[in-house]
Amino acid sequence: MPSITRRRAPDPDRRATVEAQVLAATERLLAEGTSFTELGVQRIAEAAGVARSTFYTHFRDKSELLMRLAGTMQTANFDIASAWRPESGVEALVDAFRQLLGIHRRYAAVINAVNEVAAYDPAVRRFWRTGVARFSDNTVRLLAEDQRAGRAPADLDVDAATRVVVVGGESAIIDHIASSGGDSSGDDAFARELALIWWHGVYRRPAAPD
Repeated sequence: MPSITRRRAPDPDRRATVEAQVLAATERLLAEGTSFTELGVQRIAEAAGVARSTFYTHFRDKSELLMRLAGTMQTANFDIASAWRPESGVEALVDAFRQLLGIHRRYAAVINAVNEVAAYDPAVRRFWRTGVARFSDNTVRLLAEDQRAGRAPADLDVDAATRVVVVGGESAIIDHIASSGGDSSGDDAFARELALIWWHGVYRRPAAPD
């Protein structure tokens, strides 16, 4: 009777372990100052302790790898941002910004890589814009609810205000971290200023006089 060779079923634990190794190795290399564009798959594989062929078993290409790294950061950020609601008050918003600054510091090298690659890779650019759009959609929803409840001013342009605070806030955080030289001592003051600008400039802005 002919023997039957069965293909070994994929081991999900092993797959997760290898992917974690590759992601962690890439973060280390980026944190050391390596440009993502110049970072080859072979070097990533060697740093992760896996074969080059194994890399391509888990990731289609370097762009997918970068989007996986950035996706982890975006998820953590969104969980914090979406947990805050206007009724939580301004101090809770300050605390949310403190946490967001911490995550941005943790992933500063990844953010730099995204900005680098998005300039020439449409897939990465779309990915990042889609992530930012999640934050915008959440802010539009909160402002619209506040406006209907009479807490936000009736003359507030919800869409325009959202673009200013979400896109402007993200840019300000990235610039703050880049210009701080790794010194986080100013993060608390920066988080408070951001929160006060959002709160008094948008969520509780006085209505325009008649």
